[in-house]
Amino acid sequence: MKGKIAIVTGGARDIGRQASLKLSAAGAKVCVNYFGNKEQADETIKMIKDAGGEAIAVYGDMTKSADVTAVVAACIAAYGNVIHTLVNVAGGLMGRKPLAELDEEFWDAVMDVNLKSVYLVTRAVVPHMTEGGTIVNFSSQAARDGGGGGASAYAAAKGAVLTFTRGMAKELGPKGIRVNCISPGMINTTFHNTFTKAEIRTNVANSTPLRREGRAEEVGDLVLYLAGDSSSFINGESVEINGGTYFV
Repeated sequence: MKGKIAIVTGGARDIGRQASLKLSAAGAKVCVNYFGNKEQADETIKMIKDAGGEAIAVYGDMTKSADVTAVVAACIAAYGNVIHTLVNVAGGLMGRKPLAELDEEFWDAVMDVNLKSVYLVTRAVVPHMTEGGTIVNFSSQAARDGGGGGASAYAAAKGAVLTFTRGMAKELGPKGIRVNCISPGMINTTFHNTFTKAEIRTNVANSTPLRREGRAEEVGDLVLYLAGDSSSFINGESVEINGGTYFV
């Protein structure tokens, strides 16, 4: 990744932070997008710079076209007109609601943050990609198994990300741009600290063949692999990272 430019949406914490750190350690200059917490973004940038890397933090709501345009413009202004790698991490469960409580506003919000964001950022970045460009999206094990209780909207959105990934792989492949996605299972992150009960996490970990949750840095390593030349003939794939909990 030496000399390459990468944008990581939702790149300030947890999996996004690890993706940013791994790409930077491999030589990329990283544009770390954040929305909710500037302190986390600043901390991520400090970690990258302390390790000898280059990075900038760029605020933006990836569900808003104007913000997406501004983030891409900031990255180009800092590092040049070619973007080599895009990692679409931004997304989230937002809450657990069964169908009876699943109001239209909540449904739209979940779709926007998980699916529309991927579409908007991809559309904005691809004109700045050349042959050899890579896009790594984030689906979820929920896209395969429907998710846990109250997560049907999230599971549906992540299923759409997987399908969008394959559509883009076919469309952009002839231009030499690869598009893949990662589908994590239970990873130890703020996501599950917020939305998943401790006893459920323990039960899932104990039922996983490896008998533990995954770590964000392990997902970051997978991002780096899919973003780099080592995966040069992998395109349109969803890579499951769940410790053996679910097989495709």
